[in-house]
Amino acid sequence: MDIQPHFAAFKTTLIVLGAAALVIPLFHRLRVSTALGFLLVGVAVGPFGFGRLVGRLPVLAYVTIGDPAAIAPLAGFGVVLLMFMIGLELSFSRLWVMRRLVFGLGPLQVLVSAALLAAVALLAGQAGPAAVVLGLAGAMSSTAVGLQVLAERKWLNTRFGRAGFAVLLFQDLAVMPILFALGLLAPGGSGAGWRGLALAGGQGVAAVVAIIVLGRLALRPVFRSVARTRSPDLFMAACLLVVIGAALLTAAAHLSMALGALIGGLLLAGTEYRREVEVMIDPFKGLLVGVFLISVGMSLDLAEVAAHPVVVLAVCLVLLGAKLVVVVLLGRGFGLPWASGLRAGVLLGPGGEFGFVLLAVAAGQGLLAPEVARMAVLATALTMAAMPLLAQFGHHATRRLVPPVPIDPSLLPPLVADGAPGVIVAGFGRMGRMVAALLEHHRIPYLAIDRDADCVAKQRAAGRPVHYGDITHPDLLRRIGIAAAPALVVTLDDAQAVDTLVAAALAEHPGLRIIARARDAAHAAHLYRIGASNAVPETIEASLQLSEAVLTDLGVPAGPVIVSIHEKRASLQAEIKEMAPTAAPRGLTRRRLRDLFPEG
Repeated sequence: MDIQPHFAAFKTTLIVLGAAALVIPLFHRLRVSTALGFLLVGVAVGPFGFGRLVGRLPVLAYVTIGDPAAIAPLAGFGVVLLMFMIGLELSFSRLWVMRRLVFGLGPLQVLVSAALLAAVALLAGQAGPAAVVLGLAGAMSSTAVGLQVLAERKWLNTRFGRAGFAVLLFQDLAVMPILFALGLLAPGGSGAGWRGLALAGGQGVAAVVAIIVLGRLALRPVFRSVARTRSPDLFMAACLLVVIGAALLTAAAHLSMALGALIGGLLLAGTEYRREVEVMIDPFKGLLVGVFLISVGMSLDLAEVAAHPVVVLAVCLVLLGAKLVVVVLLGRGFGLPWASGLRAGVLLGPGGEFGFVLLAVAAGQGLLAPEVARMAVLATALTMAAMPLLAQFGHHATRRLVPPVPIDPSLLPPLVADGAPGVIVAGFGRMGRMVAALLEHHRIPYLAIDRDADCVAKQRAAGRPVHYGDITHPDLLRRIGIAAAPALVVTLDDAQAVDTLVAAALAEHPGLRIIARARDAAHAAHLYRIGASNAVPETIEASLQLSEAVLTDLGVPAGPVIVSIHEKRASLQAEIKEMAPTAAPRGLTRRRLRDLFPEG
């Protein structure tokens, strides 16, 4: 059997990985959106970029992708993972709060935008069916690019971010009926299509209900069983099973795969495994969304733009302007301030990936002339590529046009929320539970992380804020809000894990107060040396408690006993700190782990 690798089979993968590892860091350093970076990479390596020069310079064949379809499956999966991660950040209760925007602003945006764009197409000389197709395709916006921009800039929880997400979510729901509408418009379409549409709608509802019911019944037991193995590989397999399974169920019902992934994320968002799932999936999501953006860049034919610059610019401006006006005016009707409406309109103005699908289907059914379809695809791709720049422009423009209104700090919600959990308790064994009980007694909010799936399930059932995960992982620390936490209490019984966690936590939050469990005096001195605020050796504390019990039983009054125990504890703590004369200042804690732990 031939086991030699074929370069053609791996070329696309190498180009994508090269972009991620070499090109994108450059854009990040220049403070350019990584979404824009991936789009520009796609332009360069695509058939309309350096691919045009392969005939003259054959060596360029090694660094270009001649067929955009080669990365289409991976690109589509990137959008699926993105929607899954968005679902994890939401929950069904939060989504229910947004129902007015999803099922009010969403359908109105699609219908009004489609009608306005179709009217412009009619005025430009297009036939009725072609104008309707162009209107519907233009009304679609980009879920992948839009959500990537919102996530990068941390705008998803803003007013305009929530409005934009609500509209994008409805557009995912609207893809199926729009595709059936194209079937009715196509030559030879008949009334039977309405029965097909009703049947497909029923299948879609059944698929969504099936995903929700199965998820409610099976997700927790499955993930608990996998978590007991302490195997990251099996946990990753369970995550991918949920993503792919939910996506394929909705695809089988002629709905968007991204919608199924979103529902899967929503189901996991309410479980104790949410944060660990985010840590597992996030690296894949970022890379595969990059693949999607590269595929969009590959569809940009700059020669076509140069050949018809006025027409291309006019089509792009009509698309952006019409949708901007619609979103701003509708947004006012749904209570959005002018500034939020403008930013939502800029975000939703560019075309979307489903527009490509609709235009391709319409061209195949003879509803669009080839040259019209080609121009519409080009305008869609160009506006999508411009979305990161447009979003940044909208941000600066609205700040100038609509000055921010000062907010009374007393009206702000409490700081401690999902992203800022209060005191973080690492480990929820007997010691962690004792710390949590005292925090609860003094009404101090906290969030606990533990790797014992059975313990987490039991404590969650008791109503305690405990999540499953490996807290030594820096990504998990960031996701639970370590940067805003007032303190970290480390109760882990693994000395090496304690050392790793203290170093990782201080790297994320150099001023963090850390109270850590130590194995003995030498381990406590080591923890002080690497930056812990307080280290409590379990052997010494056990000895002090025993001494206190002995003195009390011998009849020594309680007052002198307590004083002597406190004095002895302070003396021992001073001796331990003397063992760590090189304790690192808080500003020097961003060293690599191997520098902090040379002996290990």
